[in-house]
Amino acid sequence: MTLYEPVIGLEVHAQLLTNSKMYCSCPADYQHTEPNTHVCPVCLGLPGTLPVINREAIKKIIMTGLALNCSIAEHTKFDRKNYPYPDLMKGYQISQFDLPICHDGYLDVEVEGATRRIGIERVHMEEDVAKLTHKSEGGEHYSLVDVNRAGVPLMEMVGRPDIRTAEEARQYLIGYRSILQYLGVSTGSMEDGSFRCDANVSIRPEGTTEFGTKVEVKNMNSFRAVFKAIEYEIERQAKVLDGGGRVIQETRGWVEENGTTISLRSKEEANDYRFFPEPDLPPLNVQRSWIAEIAELLPELPVERRGRFESEVGLSAYDAAQLTSDPRLADYYEAVLAEHAKVNGPSETIAKSAANWTISELGRVSNDAHVAIADSPLVPAHLAELITLIDKTVIGTTQAKTAVESMFATGKSAAATVEELGLAQITDTGAIGEAATAAIAANPAAVADYMAGKDTAAKFLVGQVMKATRGKANPSVVLELVVEQLEAMK
Repeated sequence: MTLYEPVIGLEVHAQLLTNSKMYCSCPADYQHTEPNTHVCPVCLGLPGTLPVINREAIKKIIMTGLALNCSIAEHTKFDRKNYPYPDLMKGYQISQFDLPICHDGYLDVEVEGATRRIGIERVHMEEDVAKLTHKSEGGEHYSLVDVNRAGVPLMEMVGRPDIRTAEEARQYLIGYRSILQYLGVSTGSMEDGSFRCDANVSIRPEGTTEFGTKVEVKNMNSFRAVFKAIEYEIERQAKVLDGGGRVIQETRGWVEENGTTISLRSKEEANDYRFFPEPDLPPLNVQRSWIAEIAELLPELPVERRGRFESEVGLSAYDAAQLTSDPRLADYYEAVLAEHAKVNGPSETIAKSAANWTISELGRVSNDAHVAIADSPLVPAHLAELITLIDKTVIGTTQAKTAVESMFATGKSAAATVEELGLAQITDTGAIGEAATAAIAANPAAVADYMAGKDTAAKFLVGQVMKATRGKANPSVVLELVVEQLEAMK
């Protein structure tokens, strides 16, 4: 059987966060609005209208290009991309062809401890199209057009075919979206369509350099879908070639329900978009001084924050990557550390402890509620307070998990929750001693095992005491008293 090397390139569209559309003054916030209410003659494509460049959108694409290590063109222009489709109001899209604003960048991705550099061919500016809704009623099929989205600033990033696995593709997307969110230029949400990805996938025999036949895969609305679609397409193409067939250059769509790709349309010839310079917009000259000003505005980026979390905070590479994947999550974590330090001063253990409670327990509860951790009713000060109570053995881990669930639901402080639910640990040695005596009396076999030299029997008896006290007893105190009583019986 022939071994194949996948060759993958991604094209990613991201809507930019601006107040107005790319070439007109209509509001760009089209989500949750009545259809065709954020429109004007320009975005409707009416004759005689003239577009005007959105300066804020240009600023944000330059910022993105700098973060992606791109060169920024001092001279750029816009072009008409001509193709007829119902969602394209003018019959053409104002895009960029041969002189993109950003070009020749890269993004490093890490998979299984190995870092690979993925080239970025270009990042260019264009406009989004209208939204089509397809319906069927009474045997009739029709489509509705909502122009609210048409003209929203859309940034396309075209990666070079340097990706070799589905996991690299996923990490590339996660890393890119994280950069956009840190910059504040896009929401990066695949669910609402503001962050979209198409994958170009081909395979070739290992050891060869010639590209295979490329297949474009669309309709992927999650990182998981991108991963699964690419894996499926690699396997499908390998089966075609191993069976003596020929991979057809085409566009395929991912079907989530079936876990397969299906053919959408043949693409034997390159699309002829008949690009030509946009006559209604002047060429754009970008001053070096403005690029320098924008560079000064760049925040701490994910890779820099991750490195700081490892070197200064002391987190593992895994925890640092998890916490810095989203800027608001990283902000929440740092707020927990700051709130803890206000009360307790410097601590060598808080970094790992806060990471665990933020990612694991609060993450679990937030995920179940479909709420981002940063939007959680459990605020950083309250989580820091809970960790303090754990450190002071006021409550145990089991009780703390219960407290997290309650605090998330009520927004109450850790102290109030512990008191209200009666979660405080039993530290009274008298009460624990009585429970230990009862456990020893009720489990003679375990006592005999201990006397025979099996130390694990003591742990069993500790478990019985914890069960009797509903997990409230301090485990270390329980173990001490159980062993003390067993030793006295020798």
